[in-house]
Amino acid sequence: MSEQILTLNAGSSSIKFALYRVLADDLELTLRGQVEGIGSNPHFVASAADGALLAEAYREPAPPGAGHGRAFRQIWDWLGQQAGSDRILAIGHRVAHGGEAYAEPVRIDDPVLQTLTRLIPLVPLHQPHNLSAIRLVAAEHPDLPQVACFDTGFHQGRPRISEQFALPRSLLDRGLKRYGFHGLSYAFIVRRLRELAPEIADGRVVIAHLGSGCSMTALREGRSVETTMGFSALDGVPMGTRPGLLDPGVLLYLMREDGLGVNELERLLYKESGLLGLSGVSNDLRDLHRSDDPRAAEAIDYFVYRIGQTLGALCAAIGGLDALVFTAGVGENDAEVRARVCRDAAWLGIDLDAEANRVGASCISPASKTPSVWVIPTDEERMIAMQTLRVVRETS
Repeated sequence: MSEQILTLNAGSSSIKFALYRVLADDLELTLRGQVEGIGSNPHFVASAADGALLAEAYREPAPPGAGHGRAFRQIWDWLGQQAGSDRILAIGHRVAHGGEAYAEPVRIDDPVLQTLTRLIPLVPLHQPHNLSAIRLVAAEHPDLPQVACFDTGFHQGRPRISEQFALPRSLLDRGLKRYGFHGLSYAFIVRRLRELAPEIADGRVVIAHLGSGCSMTALREGRSVETTMGFSALDGVPMGTRPGLLDPGVLLYLMREDGLGVNELERLLYKESGLLGLSGVSNDLRDLHRSDDPRAAEAIDYFVYRIGQTLGALCAAIGGLDALVFTAGVGENDAEVRARVCRDAAWLGIDLDAEANRVGASCISPASKTPSVWVIPTDEERMIAMQTLRVVRETS
C-alpha cells in the first residue's frame, strides 16, 4: 500500500486538486483536476499526470450554502474510487495569508485555524474559501492531518523598509503593510533554478509571475528582497481583471463624485479592471493578440510597459540583474510578450535568442550571456505537496 498527498486550492467558485504518490525521496504526480463553476454550473474534470482525461461531469447547481461542500465530497468520492489500496497521508492547502505568524507551512489545529480566521479582513476574497475547505475536511475526516501552505510565507524576512507604507505607525502596528503573494510559485522557481543554473540561483534574480494574476519579485541569495504585490493582491503590474499600481486618489474621487461604496469598489478593482477594463475585449492575452480592436493592442502595450518599468525598479532594489525568469500562464506561453519585455530591457544588458524564445526553451538568452533569461514552468501544487510531506514527517 502506497501513501498519497492530496493538495487542495479552494477559490470563490472552484476547488483545484492534485494527488501525489510518496516515493522514497520524491513525489510522483498521479492525477489532478478541479471542480469549477461552484454556485452556478458545477463542472468536474480530472486528468492523469500525462494529461489524459480521466473523468468529466456536469451537475445541477447546489442549494445555497452547499456548493463547496458538495464539490469537495464529489472530489473525495471520486478519489476513493481511484485509490485502490493507496491511502491519503495528509492534505495540503494553499492559504493566501499567513500574516506575521507563519513564515513556514504549519500543521493545522484549532489555534492555527483561529489565527488564520483573524486574517480574513486582509484578503476577504481569498482567505474565506481557503479556510472553508480546511473546515470541510476537519468535519468529515477529523483524523486526517492537514497542512496550511502560505502564499505570503516566502516573502517573510524582507528588509523592514520594503514592507512599510508611509502611514501612521499605529496602522503599521495593526498589520497594514506590504506582505507579498505568489510565494508558493516563487519558492518552486527558486528550487528549479538551483537545479538548472546553480551558478546564478543565488545571485540577483527577478522572477516575473505573469498569469491571470501577476506579480514580480526581486531575489538575492534565493530570498525575497522586494515584491510588487503588497497589502493585497491588487498592487503592482496590471493583471487580467485587476489594475495593479493605482493612485489611491482615484478611489477617493470615485467615492466622492460617483458615490461608490466598498462593494462597488471591490468589484471594480478585482473584476472589472486590468486588461479586461482597459481593452473592453477580454482579460485573456490570447484574445487580445487575436483582436483587431485598437484598445486590445493598447492594453498589451500598457501591460508590457508596466512590466518593464517594474523590472527596472526591482533591479534597483537588488543592485543589478544576473537572471530574469518568466513563469505562470503568460510568462510560460506568450513568446511575444517575453520578446517585447526583453527588447525594452536591452538597457540592462538583456539579449534574447529569438528561436529559443519562440519554442519556449528553458534558457532563451544567448549562451554565456549575462543577464540570462529563463522560462521555467511553475508548479505550486507540487510545492504544496512537498511542504505538506515535510511538515507531516516532522510532526508525526
